[in-house]
Amino acid sequence: MKNYKQLIAVLALTCLNIQYGCSQPAVHYQIDRTAPLQTMEYFSASDAWSMQIIGLWAQDKQNRIADWLFSTENGTNGQPKGIGLSLWRFNVGAGSAAQGKASQIGSKWMRTECFLQPDGTYDWDKQQGQRNFLKLAKERGVNKFLAFLNSPPVYFTQNGLATNTGRGGTSNLREDCYDAYARFLADVVQGVEKHDGIRFDYISPFNEPDGHWNWLGPKQEGNPATNREIARTVRLISQEFVNRNLNTQILITESSDYRCMFHTHQTDWQRGYQIQSFFNPDSVHTYLGDTPNVPRLMLGHSYWTNTPLKGLRDFRRQLRDTLDKYKVDFWQTETCIMSNDQEIGGGGGFDRTMKTALYVARIIHHDLVYAKARSWQWWRAIGGDYKDGLIREYTDSDLRDGSVEDSKLLWVLGNYSRFIRPGAVRMSVRTKDKDGREVEEGDTEQKGLMCSAYQNTNRQWVMVVINYADKERTFTFDVDDAKAKSWQGYRTSDRADENLLPVEKLKKGQPVTVPARSVVTFVSNEL
Repeated sequence: MKNYKQLIAVLALTCLNIQYGCSQPAVHYQIDRTAPLQTMEYFSASDAWSMQIIGLWAQDKQNRIADWLFSTENGTNGQPKGIGLSLWRFNVGAGSAAQGKASQIGSKWMRTECFLQPDGTYDWDKQQGQRNFLKLAKERGVNKFLAFLNSPPVYFTQNGLATNTGRGGTSNLREDCYDAYARFLADVVQGVEKHDGIRFDYISPFNEPDGHWNWLGPKQEGNPATNREIARTVRLISQEFVNRNLNTQILITESSDYRCMFHTHQTDWQRGYQIQSFFNPDSVHTYLGDTPNVPRLMLGHSYWTNTPLKGLRDFRRQLRDTLDKYKVDFWQTETCIMSNDQEIGGGGGFDRTMKTALYVARIIHHDLVYAKARSWQWWRAIGGDYKDGLIREYTDSDLRDGSVEDSKLLWVLGNYSRFIRPGAVRMSVRTKDKDGREVEEGDTEQKGLMCSAYQNTNRQWVMVVINYADKERTFTFDVDDAKAKSWQGYRTSDRADENLLPVEKLKKGQPVTVPARSVVTFVSNEL
């Protein structure tokens, strides 16, 4: 009996180790250049809702924020000035700001202006703060822009509001306004380019149409929709873009939960099975696979699927399996910390430390490695006393001025965005333990080391290593490339000065020690 109990204990420990990807921790990582995976596109964040206010502050404060978000320049010590986001998300407003309290959206921050006016004309002086940041991004090298909407303009909605006010899970867009909505989106694309010199490469006409919050009551702009309503709207937008010779790509569906993309979750079939609905030709009422300006691409949000750790991995595997079946690419386009992210205390209260930064780094790793996301986008660039902003704002009561504070979350996102540039290819990483044996999924210890590797279009290699553990870890890594003779590390940790801080260069094959609770990016042959 004693031996039996010992066997059970050993098996239990083994199962626990397997669950966290550390049955025998890897000590060597080999980047496999013969096993290319997805091609990376962009890292991004959105201007909602802060830039409409902060984009009107003093220019020096705008410049500081823009440098943090977009700069790819280095300081005199080689430390990056910013995180080099390569795409910027612009929230096209629905007009709730003009309605004030009648909008039923309580916070002034969450109400937005609209280019379209009640008389059908356009006021291209609206959303000025946000447009200022479009230009600041472009000045710092960002050349890809995405426009997204939470709701159609209030003039087109059934209840005359930009929020759904508990009216059900169907679209708030009036039956006689589908064509007008398509024309509005084309007008916005052309108008912003004409007045600001910014072309929207992508437009996302729906945001979380499957999200049950969209029909539970007023909080922010939002619009639910069924798959059939989405398909009808997208076809009309496509036709309008074709008629105007616009090459802007129409993206779908910014799902609120990965599970709605391949199954259903807190909804029904009308809003679930989205990959199958839009990209399986058998779905005759909703198929968009042959629709002009609609890429074979699905957008989803990484909310609610990040815990427990088994689900963090398994949900993304299920998503990837369905995407592969229908030959569809994937972007993760929004996330922040929510109430179920209990490992770090939920979403309340801004966190400047590595606690939230590491938790998000683990999400990024799983989205890139298991779901094979080609783009990864955070929710808000700037937020308040909540874990939804890369940067924290402290705004004066009249909203005309204030101050901002960076976070470790900002810089840890930079461990990816600053060095993995558009067109980079993610490569497989093979791992071995101290005895030279292959370690299955050794690139992902969910409470230890997690690593992923990439090659940029300039042939430069990049490897991002997360150390989630409370102790330092030592390992070696290599790639079969004679030109990769040395590696420059950039470390982010809880130390005040370590925000993508350049650390000692490594020679090829030299052991490296990564401190506890830190993220380090290694770049070959620093250019």
